[in-house]
Amino acid sequence: MRLNEISYTDAKPVDGYGPGFFRIGGEVFEGHVIISPTGITAWGGFDDTETLIAALKDHVDVVFCGTGEDVAHPPRAFREALEAAGLGVEPMSSPSAARTYNILLSEGRRVAAAMLTV
Repeated sequence: MRLNEISYTDAKPVDGYGPGFFRIGGEVFEGHVIISPTGITAWGGFDDTETLIAALKDHVDVVFCGTGEDVAHPPRAFREALEAAGLGVEPMSSPSAARTYNILLSEGRRVAAAMLTV
């Protein structure tokens, strides 16, 4: 089996998570976060669509929406606001969103993750 080292361009991968935090690119971030090629931003959750759209519009094609420990449907207004801004939304649990983000990021895709803490 051939092993290849994963290299991430300018964006940082999710290294880990726990109750109330994420470790991203070796740094610990408390609370909900938005991770994208443009950086890491604190996020106010589903009611904070303005921060999310401002951080991601024109930079990514799809947002993996981490809904916490379990998968849940984001509010309709949240999904509609992102789709109106031209962003695809894929809801999943935050652990799944982190893994999916890392994989597609390593492939050079234009992706972001907006994740609620577990």
